[in-house]
Amino acid sequence: MEHRTLGRTGREVSVVGLGTWQLGADWGDVSEGDALAVLEASAEAGVTFFDTAEVYGDGRSERLVGRFVAVHPEAGFTVATKMGRRAEQVPSSYVEANFRTWLDRSRANLGVDTIDLVQLHCPPSEVIDDDATYDMLDRLVDDGVIAAYGVSVETAAQALSAIARPHVASIQIILNAFRMKPLDEVLPAAVDAGVGIIARVPLASGLLSGKYDLDTTFAADDHRTYNRDGSAFDVGETFSGVDYETGVQAAQEFSALVSAGLPDVTPAQAALAWVVQQPGVSTVIPGARNVSQAQANAAAGAVGALPAPFLEGVRELYDGRIREQVHARW
Repeated sequence: MEHRTLGRTGREVSVVGLGTWQLGADWGDVSEGDALAVLEASAEAGVTFFDTAEVYGDGRSERLVGRFVAVHPEAGFTVATKMGRRAEQVPSSYVEANFRTWLDRSRANLGVDTIDLVQLHCPPSEVIDDDATYDMLDRLVDDGVIAAYGVSVETAAQALSAIARPHVASIQIILNAFRMKPLDEVLPAAVDAGVGIIARVPLASGLLSGKYDLDTTFAADDHRTYNRDGSAFDVGETFSGVDYETGVQAAQEFSALVSAGLPDVTPAQAALAWVVQQPGVSTVIPGARNVSQAQANAAAGAVGALPAPFLEGVRELYDGRIREQVHARW
């Protein structure tokens, strides 16, 4: 597994990490045993970066990650968590007293004194643009509560605002073959500033695996059921904001491109490799609900340079099918 420096954290992380939202909630039921097996399989496959959040299963994901990391003290894992969604998403919620309360809870869940990386969890733009936000985060670094901080964002404009801050270590943003806008300005700006890029939703909520069709159904407690209209959180987090019918059709075309040009590579692995091979990406964080998914995702880090015809086909697919729906929105 290739490793890259995660921006201003200075830490080396695997190019394929593990997102652990699904180990907490919102993706249907995942048992504790299955969750720990996913973490173990990922680690055995070379994954050293785990991304979680305080609200995933009301702390369940953090606790599971913390338990797993604690029994592998020499493994060199980096754990990133996120804060800010335990309160109303308004600027007045983002005050230092709340930061400290949220982080004390996360430190207890993770079983650590100092958190490797904390990310503001898709806060309002006013928070990202406010000098006071970074003053508070700097004090938390000085006090040893966190080692570094970043911002998880919804839009390219938010990412560019955060990248301009001198101590922001990383940006987490949606990036996949159905969400290409970050390639325009965000990734180049991050490279210039030495800021890490954590790419989330790399499979467009599973669409790019090529396994879904128009008859596929998801559990009632799966966000792919209840958030298609964006009523629970930003609709861009569900299928990357692409309507399901269009997404299924585009995913079928993506799978055909993979079959034609990438023997022995699955559509999901091709989609992950596409993200990993974008200049400026530090790590990509697919989720996994079982051991086989975890192993297959990690293997995407070993996919060779993607051929030009495939890359050209992916761009044509985006421009022809997807761009109009998503490019201007995020």
